Amino acid sequence: MAKNFLYPFTAIVGQEKMKEALILNIINPSLGGVLIRGEKGTAKSTLVRALANLLAEREENSCEFHCEPDKIDDYCPQCSEKYLKGEKIEKHKSTMKVINLPISATEDRVVGTLDIEYAIKTGEKKFEKGILAQSNRNILYVDEINLLDDYIVDVLLDSAAMGVNTIEREGISYSHPAKFVLVGTMNPEEGDLRPQLLDRFGLVIDVIGERETGKRVEVIKRRLDFEAEPEKFIKKYLAKEEELKNRIENSKKILKNIKCNDEMYELAAKISIVLNVDGHRADIAVVKTAITIAAFENREEVIKEDMLRAAVLALPHRMRKTPFEDGILDKEQIEKLVDSLTM
Repeated sequence: MAKNFLYPFTAIVGQEKMKEALILNIINPSLGGVLIRGEKGTAKSTLVRALANLLAEREENSCEFHCEPDKIDDYCPQCSEKYLKGEKIEKHKSTMKVINLPISATEDRVVGTLDIEYAIKTGEKKFEKGILAQSNRNILYVDEINLLDDYIVDVLLDSAAMGVNTIEREGISYSHPAKFVLVGTMNPEEGDLRPQLLDRFGLVIDVIGERETGKRVEVIKRRLDFEAEPEKFIKKYLAKEEELKNRIENSKKILKNIKCNDEMYELAAKISIVLNVDGHRADIAVVKTAITIAAFENREEVIKEDMLRAAVLALPHRMRKTPFEDGILDKEQIEKLVDSLTM
């Protein structure tokens, strides 16, 4: 059987904002996922699939929802029942996974199904899990998410926000944990997401192909080397992959201890006001992203630089078309804005 080799995350040339957004969501899944928009051939899918190499081993319950042993409130129905009865819950080691959702997926394939006939006959619920069940505590990847049925996208975003998937059929309901990092990729030329759905993503990144000759040449060389001798190519990046994986794990450990002072909260609010951002979701997203950036940089407190980087990732898809008509922000634009606010 042929091996399925994954292109190393650290071997991808450029696309730093895309890399950053994906890493931050691994460190802090509560950021709300990331949508990556860009033209064909910009390594969107390659980067997402390469995340699998950066996911460290973890402990999980030996159930079909891979519940986190220490989080009893998030247990699935089976684990909850065993816990309440005082029965032993088996555990094992595994790694976080990237679960793919095909655009042809039906509602039942996504949310799962209930066997109504079995329930009527026995009085017990029989649930056949769907993709959302597989995705609990994993990364759910949807390529060409803009081509998904709107209802399916609604279900995904609701589950991502609530952390629970509920199936109701003929007066019978079943709920299970569905906490996952939602990663979507799309080509805007093939249509966009509705604005209200776009706003539900924590971070949105717009990517284009490399415009520097040297970088484009390096992209070609690395890809051809990988295709010619994948195992040899992967070995060249093992040390870098391990270093990044350890850095991510350390960031997870210190995340809860990162401090963010009132001055930074105030800065987030001012930026959103000046950019005419509706609601408060954007402010919260900027602060949470800045805290995660500080953890990734191994700092104990959020600084202005973190807020600038966070605003670039969390605001473009939420702001109105002014002051930057293309709807795209960069750090320099944000910095000028911040300076004008503090003068």
